Amino acid sequence: MIVKRQGIIVWFQHRKNIKHIKKYGHLIYVSKKMRYAVLYTNQSDIDSVEAELVKLPFVIKVERSYKPYVKTNFENALPDKAKLYDYKLGV
Repeated sequence: MIVKRQGIIVWFQHRKNIKHIKKYGHLIYVSKKMRYAVLYTNQSDIDSVEAELVKLPFVIKVERSYKPYVKTNFENALPDKAKLYDYKLGV
């Protein structure tokens, strides 16, 4: 069974606190310059994880990712005929 996951963006004050953020999910990315981290957790636990992250003293802001709710099936996605012709040439 596939578990649905959702991303959380955590804005923090100092990079030394990344160790504490790792406890709340799967850490994917940390931006050194802009001071944010991308964290993935189960969708069923996202409310509790977000509430716990907001309580931490070094966290500035917590945002949810909207990726699970964005429609990715495009109806009129036709390939470009010029590119299709170039691929058939075998260049």
